[in-house]
Amino acid sequence: MKDQIESFFIRMKPFIAVIFMQIGLAGMDVMSKAALNGGMSNYVLVVYRHAVATIVIAPFAFFLDKKVRPKMTRSIFIKILVLSLLEPVIDQNLYFLGMKYTTATFAAAIINILPAITFVMACIVRLEKVKMTSLHSQAKVVGTIATVAGAMVMTVVKGPPVDLFNSTKGMRIYHHNQQTSDDVNLHNSIKGALMITIGCFGWACFVILQAITLKTYPAELSLTAWICLFGTIEGSIVALVMERGNPSVWSLNLDIKLATAVYSGVVCSGFAYYIQGVVMKDRGPVFVTAFSPLCMVIVAVMSSIILAEQMFLGRVIGAIIIVGGLYLVVWGKGKDYKDESSSPIPTKQEMEKETHEKENFDQQVTQSVHRIEIS
Repeated sequence: MKDQIESFFIRMKPFIAVIFMQIGLAGMDVMSKAALNGGMSNYVLVVYRHAVATIVIAPFAFFLDKKVRPKMTRSIFIKILVLSLLEPVIDQNLYFLGMKYTTATFAAAIINILPAITFVMACIVRLEKVKMTSLHSQAKVVGTIATVAGAMVMTVVKGPPVDLFNSTKGMRIYHHNQQTSDDVNLHNSIKGALMITIGCFGWACFVILQAITLKTYPAELSLTAWICLFGTIEGSIVALVMERGNPSVWSLNLDIKLATAVYSGVVCSGFAYYIQGVVMKDRGPVFVTAFSPLCMVIVAVMSSIILAEQMFLGRVIGAIIIVGGLYLVVWGKGKDYKDESSSPIPTKQEMEKETHEKENFDQQVTQSVHRIEIS
């Protein structure tokens, strides 16, 4: 019974890890939207976020990865530079800019095309297998198409407003500063959706390259620390260029801006990079990105209550299509994992027995050859 419970917990660890990661990302979406609405520069937020992550993660990486950290090579260094550019700089800045034009809920919903993009890229680089004659491969392809279709519905279809949790009567934080969905026109929705979609390509490339890099640099904490460090440096260069002549954007007070920088740095850059690296070793990049709908649901609830964001029927329908498509992808991926792990792993006793039998066989062959030579 104890072994069964332990085995169940081991199987559930990847699911628990990515669920907690999505909860952390949902909190970042809501806090970031409040900070951006309060006048914080998205370029500065990205810099502070990764600076905090570097300070928090680096000591753990230095002490805990001593035995597993390989020697830094030119190839690994270049990969780290590209990784720190793809997600910390390109994806996050485009994501926050897209959020400025739309809402936190809209941004969290559009980001759900990430698993589909990751799936296609993983197929291209041979990290994901597709056999069109199998049902689970067909489910992954159909799910990918449905995810993209749902994102398009959310972008161009508005429909009547949907009042979530009686949001018009509840308590509001920063109510006087909020730009609700009623103020977001179609032009801004398309512009924001394009920015977030381009950012998703950067994030998908980041996840794929991270999976490849971990094969030659299997130290998740150290890799996370390097990504955050170079993300801070590269993000600072971008911020200094984009915010030149405006030094006031770098100032922080004890408010939502500082809280957002600390929270997103520790939870969403530091530990999120580490968690997805660990889970990716076992389940692959598609599994890591397939739980985005959970983030969308949490953001929708929190934004409706805290930020007074209004949802519309078209976006709800698009979100449902996205969730359905993504769970087809997850189901197909789960079938792949079961097929790969269906062959039983030999126990230590079985391996020793097999080795002993092989040695006996080799001895018998040697003796037979020796007798033939004598005769």
